[in-house]
Amino acid sequence: MEFSELIKTATVEDVLLWRPGLPAVRGTLCITSHHLLLSSRPGGELELWLLIRNVDAVEKRVQNLGWYQPPRTGGSLRDTRVSGSSGTITLRCKDLKVLQLEIPGMEECLNIASSIEALSSVDSVMMMYPFFHRPPSLRLQQGWHLCPPERHFQRVAAQTSQWRLSTVNSDFSACPSYPAAVIVPAAVGDDTVARAARFRQGGRFPVLSYFHPRNGTALLRSSQPLTGPNRRRSREDEQLLGTILDQGERGFVIDTRSAQAAKQARMSGGGTEPKASYPQWRRLHRALERGRALQDSFGRLVEACSEPAPSTERWLGRLDSSRWLSHVKAALSTACLAAQCLDREGCTVLVHGAEGTDTTLLVTALAQLILDPGCRTLEGFQELLEREWIQAGHPFQLRCARSASSHARGKQEAPVFLLFLDCVWQLSRQFPLSLEFGEQLLLTLFDNAYASAYGTFLCNNEKERSLCKVKESTHSLWAWLNQPEEKHKYLNPLYSHNPLVIWPSVEPQSIQLWQGFFLRWIRPSQHLDEAWLEMRRLVQGDSSWLPESAGKRLSQPLPEPPAGTER
Repeated sequence: MEFSELIKTATVEDVLLWRPGLPAVRGTLCITSHHLLLSSRPGGELELWLLIRNVDAVEKRVQNLGWYQPPRTGGSLRDTRVSGSSGTITLRCKDLKVLQLEIPGMEECLNIASSIEALSSVDSVMMMYPFFHRPPSLRLQQGWHLCPPERHFQRVAAQTSQWRLSTVNSDFSACPSYPAAVIVPAAVGDDTVARAARFRQGGRFPVLSYFHPRNGTALLRSSQPLTGPNRRRSREDEQLLGTILDQGERGFVIDTRSAQAAKQARMSGGGTEPKASYPQWRRLHRALERGRALQDSFGRLVEACSEPAPSTERWLGRLDSSRWLSHVKAALSTACLAAQCLDREGCTVLVHGAEGTDTTLLVTALAQLILDPGCRTLEGFQELLEREWIQAGHPFQLRCARSASSHARGKQEAPVFLLFLDCVWQLSRQFPLSLEFGEQLLLTLFDNAYASAYGTFLCNNEKERSLCKVKESTHSLWAWLNQPEEKHKYLNPLYSHNPLVIWPSVEPQSIQLWQGFFLRWIRPSQHLDEAWLEMRRLVQGDSSWLPESAGKRLSQPLPEPPAGTER
């Protein structure tokens, strides 16, 4: 397939661009393989540079102000006779931005809309923009080895000999969604691990996620056991989990499904660890929504935020009925439970739901942020994302294919990663000195998970990235963010290292709407940005490192064009 086949009209003159809170801009609209460009007149200064992959929904409305002659029999749309016609295209983007284009000519309007819909829906990974993006300041393969499993294991091995690095999955045969190397109990051989993998959905056998250095407890993750209605057993799986606990010790299995959902899963081949087979493990159910329920909650909240001038009562009602803040509270509560079992109870914890690729990772990643000050640094947080989301097999391509506005959502979309970022923002708000990074990093991570110039969030797992040669053919987002001229944008000027565990409050009054995300294109942010810059200046005591136009740039609601492109 060639991109040119999807572009019906490449250029249209005299297009009017509307953006909330900003003056209208008239200019020339161009569509390329991956971008929608609008250059204003006069002077040709670039006003809009939008990655088409960012478009979530296209709404079109055409009107004929003159006369209309239907096309000839067997003719095409190009045979249509239109005089004085025009059309409006509303682009609802995955990052919640809303753009409106007024295009002269019915045919041009329909062609532009059709082109954007086709280009934004290209499914082939290797046709996506990261495979074409070449910023001059970066080189290929830079930043891809931020947190290899070997480095994580070295930290664990420096504190205990109870774990080892296994290459049982070196060819991805044991588990397609795990990385090539994983950390497993030292007392268990690879043959046992491979057999235990057959007893877990998707082959996701229990692996080490975090080792607590103070008391030696471990946080593990997996998928559900395949016990089925006949209560099938696996001696290898029982041995794997049994060797982790000493005689008389107990561990907790935190199941992110309700007890009823776990029971129903047995009828389709899944299930839970029976007490008789896992006598040292106690099961706790903490139901976390995922899939369609979470996606609908996200959509309802975005709709509520987009409503113009609602009354206070109506706004609070819509916010409550969206249930988004309830999901945030449930995720933080479950992560606190896991952290409490590890830190205060001194018990090892295994977390899993059904597939082990969504709410499981949500809980293990948040628990580590609560417990480990190293994960709260900029570098440590990037390593946490690599280890607990990307390498751990969260299916970004499936979950982030559509955002809040798409009318063509499938069963696979779900904003689980956004829920994680929202929980991290809640932590940063409650502990403003304890995280080295700020809100801008969280916003950037969301934007790149859904539409990016970099390959970090491409594909669904390490096996797919290997087959598509993502690390060889695309640039890493971490390499871009960690450049000195970029890095300072994401740092928290108030950061002070906190070696303690941070226990967030999950009381209703403590969980707040993340306005910087949900309202960022609706509410003007200029004064907040200026205040943030002034805060940085006062803390740093020197603003010489800030670009001269930093304040002006930060107040612009549209992204800069990708590096390496001509303005």
